[in-house]
Amino acid sequence: MIRGEIGTGKTHLANAIGFACCQRGLRVLFMTAADLTTNLLESRSVDRLSRKLDQLARYDLVILDELGYVPFDRAGADLNFMFITRSYERRSVIVTTNLPFPRWNEVFQDATAAAAVIDRVVHHSTILETKGKSVRLQAAEDARAAGE
Repeated sequence: MIRGEIGTGKTHLANAIGFACCQRGLRVLFMTAADLTTNLLESRSVDRLSRKLDQLARYDLVILDELGYVPFDRAGADLNFMFITRSYERRSVIVTTNLPFPRWNEVFQDATAAAAVIDRVVHHSTILETKGKSVRLQAAEDARAAGE
């Protein structure tokens, strides 16, 4: 789990870990939480949800980026809960988010579901916190100062 403010390197760090896993022969999937939700909703609509979940289970590591940037509707929250529950203790999942745990109920539409997801995400995990100023904001300020 990698948590931090916008622009502090969460996705970059998750990708670096994923790349190192690929170099060791592990199967890695990177997707945003919004993309996962869309994929699961589409699979469910054509009665292929179980098949999609089985397909996701083939990866050794799933990097779930930007959890909390786009809130889920109830169906999306339930499907994300299902994915995390099925992944729990079976494969590695890296979650990147800018939200502190007390705000996860905003994403999962329900405090109980949020608590259950948090419980599974943090068990056996290392929680990394990124801090500092947005890298993109700093680069824009540096470019502006160089042009003056």
